[in-house]
Amino acid sequence: MSLRIVHYNESILRKKGEKVTTFDAALIRLANDMLDAMDEAGGIGLAAQQVGEARQLCVVDLRESEAEFTWELDGARPPLDLFMPMALVNPRITVVPGTPETLYEEGCLSFPQIRGEISRPDAIQVKFQDERGVPHVLICNGLFSRCIQHEVDHLNGVLFIERMEKKVLAAVKDAVSTLAKTTKGAAKP
Repeated sequence: MSLRIVHYNESILRKKGEKVTTFDAALIRLANDMLDAMDEAGGIGLAAQQVGEARQLCVVDLRESEAEFTWELDGARPPLDLFMPMALVNPRITVVPGTPETLYEEGCLSFPQIRGEISRPDAIQVKFQDERGVPHVLICNGLFSRCIQHEVDHLNGVLFIERMEKKVLAAVKDAVSTLAKTTKGAAKP
């Protein structure tokens, strides 16, 4: 059974995820179920909050992306197919010193058909564990970096609309309000 993706105005999206301390079959199953839900929705990233779980877990898969980006995983540059799709557990981001901020249009599976430009650092380092508890260090830029930053924001209860400049948010305000009302209406018995 596919997991339901939570939409804007559900309170779970505002909750900071709890640190994952147990790496077991249930965590692996959740990560795989999240990947299935993300694939079904046509996304490239999904955070646990988006499927109703307040945990420090997100998944990413950029194998089909045509965007240009670079990466280094644990000091090497393996082909994407060797490590994607990937689960990031308890991720901690630091910005690569001297990296510029870039504007790029983002979307979010919790905000269907709502998109807006957001400024983020172009290059990051992220320390995380995989779904089995193995620690890793990833350095990446471009869409890879942006996707991870977006998902880690979710893990901390931060939504992409909060990162939009006022004029960008104003352009999508009506769509966000409509989504909030629809979500609230769907929650009523």
